[in-house]
Amino acid sequence: MPARPAGALPAQPGVSRPTGSRPIASRPTDSQPGGSPPAHSRPVAFRPVPSRPVGFPPVGALLRRHRHAGEPLSCVPVAEGLLNRGFRLSTTRGTYFLKQHLDAPTADRATITRQHRATQRLHALGLPVAPPLPDATGRTVAVIDGHCYALHPWIDGRHRDGTQLSTGCSRRLGTLLGQVHTALERVMEPSGPDGAPGTADDGVCASADLLDTFRAIDELIRLARAHRPRDSFDALAEHRLRERRRLLAQHAHHRPPPARAAGWVHGDFHPLNLLYRGAEPAAIVDWDRLGVRPRAEEAVRAAAIFFVRPEGELALEKVRAYARAYRRATGADRAELAAAAHRVWWERLNDFWTLRWRYQLHDRRADPQFPVVSALAVWWTREYEAVRDAFTG
Repeated sequence: MPARPAGALPAQPGVSRPTGSRPIASRPTDSQPGGSPPAHSRPVAFRPVPSRPVGFPPVGALLRRHRHAGEPLSCVPVAEGLLNRGFRLSTTRGTYFLKQHLDAPTADRATITRQHRATQRLHALGLPVAPPLPDATGRTVAVIDGHCYALHPWIDGRHRDGTQLSTGCSRRLGTLLGQVHTALERVMEPSGPDGAPGTADDGVCASADLLDTFRAIDELIRLARAHRPRDSFDALAEHRLRERRRLLAQHAHHRPPPARAAGWVHGDFHPLNLLYRGAEPAAIVDWDRLGVRPRAEEAVRAAAIFFVRPEGELALEKVRAYARAYRRATGADRAELAAAAHRVWWERLNDFWTLRWRYQLHDRRADPQFPVVSALAVWWTREYEAVRDAFTG
């Protein structure tokens, strides 16, 4: 059974869309992929047509606002987004990333504009980001037919997960995230308990409640058993759900207390939102989840995505190098990282978003992520002290 983390409060779990690569254990996101568009994507040639295809962006109207961008040549959907839509837009003057914001919680003009201002300020400080391009009036968000669009420079690069990062690159990754957190503290308005984005109204981030989790498990087991035609995924889902219920019952007394939101964070920092050129980061993308949350938790959550192996274990030596660099860049102490690791472990034990998508939303796009996500929660519980030590050593 996990011991209480040292320094923790007394205890009371590029592609920004599936692309066929190794599953990334993260929640859904949307961003620009690196490199060339997928071979199966067919460029859309611009020619006079009565109306644009359903779901296709109003490129003509957008480029009339961005006079510097030239005339349209082709527009290629970069991938099938889980939350938003993105396109590789080629014009007579270059290549751009066109983003259509659809995710309701973050798709309003004011929220997007705040994200854009943040990336502009971070870029001015020298961080690798890709701020949007302003139109002729200086605006970065275009609202057309009730939808919000933004035009960004196209960044050539590729995604790299933890298996492709050396220990030195892992160290630089921790430093980069630490620099993002400290820079956000400089460029954003002070965080506080006043309903800032991504926080509860009182500024408190409560941990998952077991009664809610047990009800969710019972419902998901019922749906998995009833699913037809039943396949090996359904059998694995039922097995993991029953296993998780037993683990939660054993560790119920380790539920962490509410955490205070500590500062501004990217909100979705993982391999599909970071583009590399060679060994160096070229751009951090997809700032839709920018908000005020416990900063060290973002560092732990990112490590659990970057450094997870296909069998659901963490590469702890890389985690250790990453965490040391993050602590050095931010001034966070070992106790803060230990408490964050405990809270993210609990978050993972109580989280079943991939199964909710499959069985409640009837959307299977997250299915490839389930095996590694579910295996990690079990492994982390068994190796709790080793994981904690990697974040604090």
